[in-house]
Amino acid sequence: MNNGSILSQNVLVLNQNYEPLSVCSAKRAFLLIFMGKAEMIEKYDGVKIHSILTSYPLPSVVRLERYIKSPRKKILLSRKNIIIRDKATCCYCGSTKGPMTVDHIIPKRLGGSDSWENLVCACDRCNNKKGDRIPAKAGMKLLRKPKRPTHITYIQRFIGVNDDRWKPYLFME
Repeated sequence: MNNGSILSQNVLVLNQNYEPLSVCSAKRAFLLIFMGKAEMIEKYDGVKIHSILTSYPLPSVVRLERYIKSPRKKILLSRKNIIIRDKATCCYCGSTKGPMTVDHIIPKRLGGSDSWENLVCACDRCNNKKGDRIPAKAGMKLLRKPKRPTHITYIQRFIGVNDDRWKPYLFME
């Protein structure tokens, strides 16, 4: 791996209180460490950033030295993000096979909204069976109640965890 591709690796950024804040490039994380604004908490094994005179470990997780009050990023409500949130699993039968659609639990004609709490991933079979009815009228039940993804869920599923060292900080262990 050359320094160019190394510096584009994702690094988990924690607030001073160890709360997951964001993900940045290794280049940005290294600059934060070098300027004294962050400390390295975890590093990639055996991977180094080389300069002319020395080499440095590549950060995997960094923690900011000062607490940053940051507004939570809004996750865009979209078909793709509903499918990611539901892990491409039908919320009625649990199937992961075939193409997935997005279904309104309460149909729009009955006052249902386009919201995280009213949209779910559904397989074609279940979506056709339910039709333009509420699940109870179609003799169906939701396997889990849909909800708006949290900031931590956003990092876990939407950005992805590319290093197992991130898991304790994202409550995945």
